[in-house]
Amino acid sequence: MRLGKTSIPLGLMFSQEGSYAAVGKTMSRGAQLAVDEIACDPTYDFAFHVQMEEPGGRNEGYVAAAKALLATPGLAHVVGCYTSSSRKEVLPVFEKQDSVLWYPSHYEGFETSENIVYTGAAPNQHVVPLTHYILSEGGRRAFMVGSNYIWAWENNRIMREILGRNGGQVLGERYLPIDEVDVAEIVDLILRHRPDFIFSTLIGESAYSFFRCLRYKCTEMGLDQPRELPVISCSLAEFELPLIGDACDGHLSSSVYFSSVKTDANHRFLNAWSRQYPGAGQTSADAESSYISVHMLARAIRLAGTSEPGAVLQALSMVEFDAPQGLVRIDPENRHCFLWPRIGRSRADGTFEILHSSNKLVQPDPYLVWEPLSRSALMGDKMLRVVS
Repeated sequence: MRLGKTSIPLGLMFSQEGSYAAVGKTMSRGAQLAVDEIACDPTYDFAFHVQMEEPGGRNEGYVAAAKALLATPGLAHVVGCYTSSSRKEVLPVFEKQDSVLWYPSHYEGFETSENIVYTGAAPNQHVVPLTHYILSEGGRRAFMVGSNYIWAWENNRIMREILGRNGGQVLGERYLPIDEVDVAEIVDLILRHRPDFIFSTLIGESAYSFFRCLRYKCTEMGLDQPRELPVISCSLAEFELPLIGDACDGHLSSSVYFSSVKTDANHRFLNAWSRQYPGAGQTSADAESSYISVHMLARAIRLAGTSEPGAVLQALSMVEFDAPQGLVRIDPENRHCFLWPRIGRSRADGTFEILHSSNKLVQPDPYLVWEPLSRSALMGDKMLRVVS
């Protein structure tokens, strides 16, 4: 930190222990990278003093962490949470303290709050384009498998509705506890149904076990799993591919950012990431979203001249940030981000080949008020372009 800068406390609240520790680590790294960039940037007369709390992947741990952070004098902003269940658990704490949670995770939508800024993708920026993409590829018969909480329930509901309106159907739907790794029975059930594709909303170790078991059983049966039984997801990211192992390739993921995005800002982001975290592997949408949260917060504080929540939230309507994925900004109507939807296919080298990319900055629509749910309407709008 440069001498003479004012210190502003900032809370970080990510689970770096538990069944989805890998995502918590990458989100924390993205946030810390932005904190360090702001500290070294002479255009800011302040720097963030980070305080971290470890929720341990438990909802009650998030509540305790939020209370501990917001008890710190002057601390009014926290970047954190991955799961929607943890976000919903801590929201009353932020409302009571009139503080702000910067939520850097793609999520299922159908929520707005005066005390949350959502920098991850809303449903019209991930599950809707993914569903229309798989329909355009001939996928009609789906099997859904997810972790048993609101992220999976709501995304499955959205996909089911779009499929139904476009001549598709859901053959089966199963849920597992968040930390469950015994997936063989569900894989056998899916293989009996032989859907056109599998929609996975599993997270953490459950997802990694599922990918490995599915690939193993398909290989035993002589099936080319990525081609004959593809898995599509709205959450699979680069840092998870090495954890899946030999079964990591050939899966489709809908995201607003992949490490393979070709922008000048991403080139700088990748270089900064590799310098600060050598050996940590690829960046991801989760890391980038946390990075965006801190940079957007810093810009709003600079405009407002204070870290007071009301002034910061008011200033957000004037903030833009040249993020690695492209220029982003906050919609003042719902405090969600305008983002750049993309669809990628995982590769054995731990990266994604980008198959389709939005040709415009997409306004967040958390309640799917404006989103066309028929295939012809979405494709007619040419929201996605083929990346050659």
